[in-house]
Amino acid sequence: MDFKKDLVENILPFWLKNSIDYENGGIYTCLDREGNIYGTDKSVWFQGRALWVFSKAYNLIDKNEEYLKAAKNIYSFLPKCTDTDGRMYFTVTADGRELQKRRYYFSETFAAIGCAELYKATGDKEVLESAEKYFKVAYECFTGVRKNQPKINPDNIDSKALSPVMIMLATTQVMRSIDVLWDKYNPIAESCLNEILNGGYLTERALLESVTKAGEFVDSPNGRIVNPGHSLEAAWFIMAEGIVTGNNEAIAAAKNIIDITLPLGIDKKYGGIIAFTDIDGKPPVQLEWDMKLWWPQCEAMIALRLASLVLKDDKYNEVYNELKEYTEKNFVDDECGEWYGYLHYDNTPSTTLKGNIFKGPFHIPRFYMIMATMDETQDIIKFMK
Repeated sequence: MDFKKDLVENILPFWLKNSIDYENGGIYTCLDREGNIYGTDKSVWFQGRALWVFSKAYNLIDKNEEYLKAAKNIYSFLPKCTDTDGRMYFTVTADGRELQKRRYYFSETFAAIGCAELYKATGDKEVLESAEKYFKVAYECFTGVRKNQPKINPDNIDSKALSPVMIMLATTQVMRSIDVLWDKYNPIAESCLNEILNGGYLTERALLESVTKAGEFVDSPNGRIVNPGHSLEAAWFIMAEGIVTGNNEAIAAAKNIIDITLPLGIDKKYGGIIAFTDIDGKPPVQLEWDMKLWWPQCEAMIALRLASLVLKDDKYNEVYNELKEYTEKNFVDDECGEWYGYLHYDNTPSTTLKGNIFKGPFHIPRFYMIMATMDETQDIIKFMK
């Protein structure tokens, strides 16, 4: 893969050509294999994620005015995705009317990072205010200042999940990358890092998806579940945190997470990273457990290449190259562009769609941008700025 070339000639043009809605604002993500729109419901997650991608590409890869034009168009759509209480919707109509609002606050985290990156491109103080506004709402939900309906009745199992703290760490890292905000957001990043490493999720065998509020293991199907993609994504967040802040203990912890996750996640028969596994080898409750999805492959390759560069250990580079070859062969669509998103266990496509409410321009272009940066600098610090 020539990551920079592929990014600017394949991945980003696929979305620029097919998904940007200059009539209503925002971006569509329900695209078929060729890039045709098959559904006009808009994912609010991807308004923020795509805003971040096009802004980051403009700031890091190429001062292409098309990237900035797309980013500004998406930014203009965010108010339509925001309710009167400051919370954002999960999905909206093409013209921005509410369809679904969920307890999760990931729409707000993605809007925050998108606005933060656009601010770097434009210097517009109003955009920075939007970034901080969305972060504040998300953080109030995260800390419990804003009350949300719990997913599981806390009177029976008072549990907590890995994904919110993991995403909050990544969101805070972006907010902190704005120089004047370092002192404000660095303590939050430190707190999130501590929670991931010492909050009970990390055991000798795996980084678990769910534990009790006290950090205890729950011997149930949900308590035993490991999501290898999440674990490896968390690992590179943690390793990057260690690099940026000079925290060697974080780098060592990230290495440990990679080492214990790879045996759980790699499919030795057909290749690739599976979606879920049960830590005790019992039947996973997720029926798609053995499927190969686009994003875990991206996160695994980022973690492995970063580990190879930082730790100077060829074993990580060997697995990285194996995964890269696997991905090129099975996910990359040379004929129509972009990647397939969902493969069966034997790597045959489950569907040929290129986007839906959950798949759009985020994990893949982020992967390409990180790889292109490491090709150029042999470091991740430039990407994290």
